[in-house]
Amino acid sequence: MEENYAVCDEVLGDVRISDEVVANIAVIAAGEIEGVSHVLGEAKPNELKNIVGIKNYSKDLRVEVCDRIVSVDMAIAVKYGYSLPVVGKAVQERVRTSIENMTGLEVSDVNVRIAGVDLK
Repeated sequence: MEENYAVCDEVLGDVRISDEVVANIAVIAAGEIEGVSHVLGEAKPNELKNIVGIKNYSKDLRVEVCDRIVSVDMAIAVKYGYSLPVVGKAVQERVRTSIENMTGLEVSDVNVRIAGVDLK
């Protein structure tokens, strides 16, 4: 993921929010939804890069910030037995509200691709 930043102009100076921070918010928010097994492209909990705080998301998770407008594309796996449309819609809503509440940026779209069903 490129090193891009959203700039929030403030009286005392700029506040810069990296695309990677916005991606982290999206992953955490999606994981809070009942029925989501995991977000594809996220670092696994025991990987060294995750332990030291370095995230390198794959093509399954893309966040683009341009002029304070955020676009998110993500792929998720859903637990077996859950309604795919219901889980997908809940992920869209949670990701949007989490990013907007935490960053003050506007989310234009959250595209969710259900790329797997977890049979566990």
